[in-house]
Amino acid sequence: MNAITLAETSSRAANFATFDVHPWQWGLFLAFVTILLVADLLLVHRTAHEISFREAAIESTIWIAIGVAFTGVMFWWQGTQAAGEYIAGYLIEKSLSVDNVFVWAVIFSYFGVPKKYQFRVLFWGIFGALVLRAIFIFAGVAMIEAFDWTLAIFGVILLYSAWKIATHDDAEVHPEKNPVLRLMRKVIPSTGVYDGQKLFTVRDGKRMATPLFAVLIMVETTDVVFAVDSIPAILAVSHEPFIVFSSNAFAILGLRSLYFLLNGMQDKLRYLNNGLGLILAFVGLKMLAGYFFHWHPPTWTSLVVISVILTITVAASLIADRREDRRRSDEDTSSNADAPFDPLA
Repeated sequence: MNAITLAETSSRAANFATFDVHPWQWGLFLAFVTILLVADLLLVHRTAHEISFREAAIESTIWIAIGVAFTGVMFWWQGTQAAGEYIAGYLIEKSLSVDNVFVWAVIFSYFGVPKKYQFRVLFWGIFGALVLRAIFIFAGVAMIEAFDWTLAIFGVILLYSAWKIATHDDAEVHPEKNPVLRLMRKVIPSTGVYDGQKLFTVRDGKRMATPLFAVLIMVETTDVVFAVDSIPAILAVSHEPFIVFSSNAFAILGLRSLYFLLNGMQDKLRYLNNGLGLILAFVGLKMLAGYFFHWHPPTWTSLVVISVILTITVAASLIADRREDRRRSDEDTSSNADAPFDPLA
């Protein structure tokens, strides 16, 4: 590596937070995440039940509060730059995950999963997602450190993903075409009958997978697809593995309650895909600008841009939905007024 390349690499690294994380610190963080997951499963959701909107709203508020509060931990531990990168990564992952939530709704509807069993599937889905994301994150960081041009590749991927999301309004899921699911059904004996919230059951003395296990496979494979977008997006605002993983972890930990909160609201958030496309396009261009022009805007610009896009997207969607409801109401009123009088009605 020549002097120029070394200088360019040092310049890029100087724009991101870097610090050493000791094994015991990683262990402490993973233990904290594990405690949160176990407490949620064994204390809050010990028995299978249908989660109400109020319960989902309370839990979503708590999970978001925990995720945002960790910004203070990063600020106390590593300073302003690390805290800014963490909250930027958290916002990116949280916003992109909303699309994932709507895909879950399609999967649950396809398999006819009873609402009271959906939480258990999502619990194991989140657990698996944490493991898969960790692999992707460390692989992505290693690639960036070893090959500078990886930044350009990730930037192009994000621009393509931005176009794909912005031009496709509906979440397209075809479980019958999923190769992993088809392979699973060939290799693992399966039954088409649910047995409570169990992933496996015993039929005629044979251990078989229930439909919930097939649903779990679908949830995990779709998360891999979404990770292809979200991991490079977060790597655009931070190259520190701990920041990228922790922001990812706290963002997806609250996805279960967010699913029950937003389920059925896809039509109301009609401009969501356009907003997500703009966010991906922004971070993709940011990555390409950093590689080709060595231009790295401060972290706060990412926070501002992402926050503004999300605010405008949600506000525009709700305004459009309200206008649509008002138009339908006016049409119903007009049709009733024009109807002939029926004395026997």
